[in-house]
Amino acid sequence: MLSRKHPIHQPVFNSGNQAVIVFVTLNAEKKKPILAKPDAVETILKAWHEAKTWMVGRYVVMPDHIHFFCAPRDVSVPLRKWVKYWKSIASRKWPRPEEHPVWQIDFWDTQLRASDSYRLKWDYVLRNPIRKGLVINPEDWPYAGELNVLMWHDR
Repeated sequence: MLSRKHPIHQPVFNSGNQAVIVFVTLNAEKKKPILAKPDAVETILKAWHEAKTWMVGRYVVMPDHIHFFCAPRDVSVPLRKWVKYWKSIASRKWPRPEEHPVWQIDFWDTQLRASDSYRLKWDYVLRNPIRKGLVINPEDWPYAGELNVLMWHDR
């Protein structure tokens, strides 16, 4: 079986009145454990807030990677362009410049297709700190939350 070293970023598409929600996983450069720190998370959250063309919903920041769900406010701005933009904002304001480069160049994304997949993917993401032995209960992980409620309607 062939494995891909770089993800294929499919264009985001609208399907009738179904919400567009994309699940993204993004790594720190060389999987350095620099992300799950209060000042780093604050920098990431501020960058997301500043990069307004997409909304971030639920997220979990792990030591070396981030999982989050997002939705476009403006579908004319491609996901790849938006991610590049907020990563550059976060990098410029990174609290420890000696940790540069902060981000791996690429990321993985999947547009959700069914209402159950949002709930199931969120449950999986929320349990990531438990699987890594960082906490016993998901609510004990301080670097998870929800910035915007991304509406997902059943058909």
